[in-house]
Amino acid sequence: MIYKQLIEMCELKSAAEYLARVLSFIFLICTVTCNAVMGQIQLNPDLEKAETLRYKDTDSSIYYYKKGIKRFKTDRDTLNVINGLLMLSSLYAHNVDYGNAYDGYWEALLLADSSSDEFSKSKVYQQLGWLYSFYSRTDEAIKYFTLSLEIKKKLNSKNKISDNFVRSDYFSLVNLYRMNGDMKMARIYLDSCKLLQKPNEIPKSYFIESEEAYFKAQNGDFDSSLEKLFEARDFFKEENPAYLVIIDYLIGSVYDMLGDLKNSVEYYKSSLKFSEEYNSHANYRLIVREALSDTYFKLNDFENAYLQSKQAYALNERIFGKESKNNKHLFDIKDQYRLQEEKEKELIREQRITNLENEKKLLNLRFALMAVVIVSLLVSGYLLIRNVRRKHKIEKNAIAEKRKIERQKASEILELKNKELTSSALQLIEKDQFIEKLKVSISGNTSVDVKKIHRMLKTIQGTPGSNWKQFESRFTAINQSFYESIKENFGKLGQTDLKICALIKLNFSSKEMSSLLGISVESVHTSRHRLRKKLKLSRSENLAEFISNF
Repeated sequence: MIYKQLIEMCELKSAAEYLARVLSFIFLICTVTCNAVMGQIQLNPDLEKAETLRYKDTDSSIYYYKKGIKRFKTDRDTLNVINGLLMLSSLYAHNVDYGNAYDGYWEALLLADSSSDEFSKSKVYQQLGWLYSFYSRTDEAIKYFTLSLEIKKKLNSKNKISDNFVRSDYFSLVNLYRMNGDMKMARIYLDSCKLLQKPNEIPKSYFIESEEAYFKAQNGDFDSSLEKLFEARDFFKEENPAYLVIIDYLIGSVYDMLGDLKNSVEYYKSSLKFSEEYNSHANYRLIVREALSDTYFKLNDFENAYLQSKQAYALNERIFGKESKNNKHLFDIKDQYRLQEEKEKELIREQRITNLENEKKLLNLRFALMAVVIVSLLVSGYLLIRNVRRKHKIEKNAIAEKRKIERQKASEILELKNKELTSSALQLIEKDQFIEKLKVSISGNTSVDVKKIHRMLKTIQGTPGSNWKQFESRFTAINQSFYESIKENFGKLGQTDLKICALIKLNFSSKEMSSLLGISVESVHTSRHRLRKKLKLSRSENLAEFISNF
């Protein structure tokens, strides 16, 4: 019975598999935020108190964060209100209160927008990317990570921020793609992180080193992977013990890949212990319990496997289940940012309407004052308008007549240029025909150097291709919109079809077409027949008349 229930619990692991991908997320929120605001954020006494209680007493820490933010709001210090909101939302996220984290980030984004603070906007975008990723909204997550990255790249190019801030966004994308099992893209962004890492950088970025170690394990290099992870573990043990929740989970995962299940269990338990001790990375309790369940199952310890699976399931329901405020919040939530903007726009519209109404009242007053003057001027105004209309009508007719003459003149000029073009093309044809006849006439004459004369004739004789290019360039210059017009109506016409259309427009005969195009008369007839089909002309419709309309 226990075994059957265990199998049923294991079937529920999809949610945990997703969460397991969220490697390094929560601490990254805190770390990147703190790094990004370094040199800008000011901590008032309340925020300092909140920071000291962050890993000890969550409720008290939240209280002091709110108090500190309120003080910054009173001082109208928008930048530090934004940073305070980011710190508070990070704490909410650490404790899987994603609903309140979501609200805090959107409030910070509104403030950053209103103050045109691009750097703060980039930080909020990065955090929102993580929150969206928790709910499998990968497209939105990538969107916000990319927005953050674009802003930071722009600021970095202007030397307003260092490479480290750009690297933090690359690192976010590494995690996201790895969470979704896209190791190829994760590798690409990890390489981008490393490109921004200075040679022999001191201290090392052990966040990146940890990711590199995980990739080594994926590629079967377990010894090197564990060496890097233990080196990172020593660093975080001194500098930031809360991050050991993630490091020990990674070590446990590598031992699991290696098949060393006992060590895997040991480090999974260590991860849980650090999570409880520092009240941090609460989401990893679910991830680690799922991993522990799988490991115990491999060890045939079904009782512990069932226990861990049951605890993971209960924790999953508490965080993401139907009754969870996170679930309810993000399923019922409307886009607060969009709604707030709409409210602001509505206020602006209402203000404009009020202004227009005031202007209308002023206009009515002016009209009332001017009523007597208008009545006295009605007659003279009527006469003036009638004269203006008459003059306008005469001018309009004159302009229309002038345009008609100009169009007629332009048409005549175009027709004349086309005739000149036709004549020029026919001369080319006649020249080539004359040269061909001359070649034939001297072929049997032994008194002259036939080869030499042929070479001379070849230099002055054009090829069908060169003749056509010469003709087409002049045709296009004269009939500028012909090709565009006919292709707009019949997009499937090929190059040969367009050539035939141009020659038909100039009334070339089939024989003249064949000479200019370098094809047989039969081919010209075939091309004309196919062209009629493509133009969907009936037998009664004249092809030349139809093309002349373009």
